[in-house]
Amino acid sequence: PGPTAPPAPGPTAPPAFASLFPPGLHAIYGECRRLYPDQPNPLQVTAIVKYWLGGPDPLDYVSMYRNVGSPSANIPEHWHYISFGLSDLYGDNRVHEFTGTDGPSGFGFELTFRLKRETGESAPPTWPAELMQGLARYVFQSENTFCSGDHVSWHSPLDNSESRIQHMLLTEDPQMQPVQTPFGVVTFLQIVGVCTEELHAAQQWNGQGILELLRTVPVAGGPWLITDMRRGETIFEIDPHLQERVDKGIETDGSNLSGVSAKCAWDDLSRPPEDDEDSRSICVGAQPRRLSGKDTEQIRETLRRGLEINSKPVLPPINPQRQNGLTHDRAPSRKDSLESDSSTAIIPHELIRTRQLESVHLKFNQESGALIPLCLRGRLLHGRHFTYKSITGDMAITFVSTGVEGAFATEEHPYAAHGPWLQILLTEEFVEKMLEDLEDLTSPEEFKLPKEYSWPEKKLKVSILPDVVFDSPLH
Repeated sequence: PGPTAPPAPGPTAPPAFASLFPPGLHAIYGECRRLYPDQPNPLQVTAIVKYWLGGPDPLDYVSMYRNVGSPSANIPEHWHYISFGLSDLYGDNRVHEFTGTDGPSGFGFELTFRLKRETGESAPPTWPAELMQGLARYVFQSENTFCSGDHVSWHSPLDNSESRIQHMLLTEDPQMQPVQTPFGVVTFLQIVGVCTEELHAAQQWNGQGILELLRTVPVAGGPWLITDMRRGETIFEIDPHLQERVDKGIETDGSNLSGVSAKCAWDDLSRPPEDDEDSRSICVGAQPRRLSGKDTEQIRETLRRGLEINSKPVLPPINPQRQNGLTHDRAPSRKDSLESDSSTAIIPHELIRTRQLESVHLKFNQESGALIPLCLRGRLLHGRHFTYKSITGDMAITFVSTGVEGAFATEEHPYAAHGPWLQILLTEEFVEKMLEDLEDLTSPEEFKLPKEYSWPEKKLKVSILPDVVFDSPLH
């Protein structure tokens, strides 16, 4: 913890003091004071070197309040963490560009987190502040905003203990109301810690559905979705009937997960590998042609670009809604689209020839390969698309169904490449066949690498390979 911020000015603050106090910060403090009138000077974790001065932490402050909960409503006493910095606190362009009072302030939201208070705990743990800084770094670096229902795959106990709580969902804070500041509107998104099995269920179905189930289980979050790092059972172990609700939801709604950053690659088997015109590296002079601006924009629609945070595994995509020029895939639709309404191609999109391929070989590591059944069952069978964007090279693979608009793969030419971006169109009949053949992908404990699947009549091959293969310069 660094030094604390100045105390929040109350309604009777001297005018001179109030005028010196950053207006955006003042507005959020007002909402905090509404909830916690008895805690005017909460403990705070502070960025000692502010972000606009070159510091590594985008959040200026994280305030920590003691919330007494409501025993009669199964809401335990807990610590309530609130961030300051994702929204525009200052209005002078030092961090965020001021765009007016009607739209979002900065990124338009702040993060909150509710952590169950342990018996005898007199002060809040400070590790949640670093967790929030990590998420804020992702937002600032990627310019991808979070929305309610989004999920974050962390692959590590949130408090660096032995806890099963290793991932996060995001939802509206149950108490914090949106705030109108002089620099725009700020909403409050609450981090909810979840187990791996709950994250997978959110990926296969959608985050909002799993959040609703968590609200019904007091020890797993309850009405206010309070994280208990000592929770040792998933909601499906606590109540086995909840798995049936998830399965039914997937069958009815499909999945909202539209892509992942992954270890993956593809080869064009219809041409010799030594061919200089290999689809993965169409060259201009001596420089390999990268994904064009338009291609990248289209992929970003369906894939919230992952970044490594503190050497942790890559974040998965954030589920899509129109924000910052990116389309979020919220509403289930039988008619999906890959089109983008904006693009600025670094290399002109039209100069890259779209090539139809006769035969392709797809390569995935085990973690990425395990998502193929989800891609097929939860996305393509519902008329949608799914993208794998390589984290080790400039390459992408998008699976599309026959109902997707804007794809350059067609039923007549189901394999098509646009530079290093491969699209594969799969008919419903072929998807069903693949699901049967790939059934063992869902049982990792019985899986031995490398593993190969082949459909000669479709001229398609899929290999599941060790991670080390994707770390070579060839990928």
